[in-house]
Amino acid sequence: MAKKLTKGEKKLFGVCSGLANYFDVDPTIIRVLFVVAVLGFGTGILIYLIMAVIMPDK
Repeated sequence: MAKKLTKGEKKLFGVCSGLANYFDVDPTIIRVLFVVAVLGFGTGILIYLIMAVIMPDK
């Protein structure tokens, strides 16, 4: 059975936990990467919002 990228447990929109479930890593690591992207590059918020709209619910 193929993996599907879906939203996970919702803290805000469930994007980070969905990505963590898909890649089999801790959700905290994904959340830290998004914070680094926001603070370092400024693109993290845009990517997060796009993924929140595009990713399907479970």
